[in-house]
Amino acid sequence: MGHTHADNHQHLEMRGRNLLISILLNILITLAQVIGGLVSGSLSLLSDALHNFSDVISLIISYVASKLTKQKASVNRTFGFKRAEILAAFINATTLIIVALILIKEAVIRFQEPQIIESGLVIWLSAIAILGNGFSVLLLKKDSKSNLNMRSAYLHLLTDMLASVAVLIGGLLMKYYQLFWIDSVLTFLIAVYLIWVGWDLLKTSTKMIMLFTPDHIDIEEVVKTVNKIPKVKKLHHVHIWNLSDNELHLEAHLDLYEDISITEFDSLLTSIEQVLHDEFDINHVTIQPEFEKQDPKEVIVQD
Repeated sequence: MGHTHADNHQHLEMRGRNLLISILLNILITLAQVIGGLVSGSLSLLSDALHNFSDVISLIISYVASKLTKQKASVNRTFGFKRAEILAAFINATTLIIVALILIKEAVIRFQEPQIIESGLVIWLSAIAILGNGFSVLLLKKDSKSNLNMRSAYLHLLTDMLASVAVLIGGLLMKYYQLFWIDSVLTFLIAVYLIWVGWDLLKTSTKMIMLFTPDHIDIEEVVKTVNKIPKVKKLHHVHIWNLSDNELHLEAHLDLYEDISITEFDSLLTSIEQVLHDEFDINHVTIQPEFEKQDPKEVIVQD
């Protein structure tokens, strides 16, 4: 047991602090880009500001979700708010795609009628945005690898940093080569990239909300592994799902060869739990033992 409850609490507090810092940074960046976009006439800068604003909303949602997950379970909420972060990731992925579609529409309109843009302001503001978002990306990078909610926040910030890089390149091309149409092209490319990263996150969060079997789990392999354990006849009526990022549940019926005692079953259950944890990272197991019970023995049974 390498991590104590205190360590976990400290980690959650650190995660919340990093999100809060990122929220404040993005509010400042958004305000600067809106003002700069209106003054300069740059659509790509305004589009970056719109994306930054969606970042602020998404980061706030992620922050609230991370706070909710720390609340204790109750008789009315037996799982507490453990799925709040999955819902937050779903909302954030959806906003990424919606913002991208809006940007594509505006880019097409502006491409047909290119406008002269104050490129100097675009360059300076995009550089500031790169620094601000880059710092936020570094703050959230570690947690993004193990938490879907933090990954959604991280992707918002990462794509916005890349968008700011594109805006900076566009500003330089406009300043030195007067290629004002590049503003619309970059806006379009930014939007396409947003859809690409948003769609993957949307699929993952939707699967978790729908309690689909995680992609890395082969249910037939799980059943074969459990069936090899002595006294086990057949694992069937199986459900496997993610309650949260770090909680993988298995619920199933277990047909036995012998009419064993509860004490013997407890020992058998301990063996099953260990195998499922070591080989499949399943950490919550609920099994209904059966002996010569007349019910469907299929692996998957429609309830």
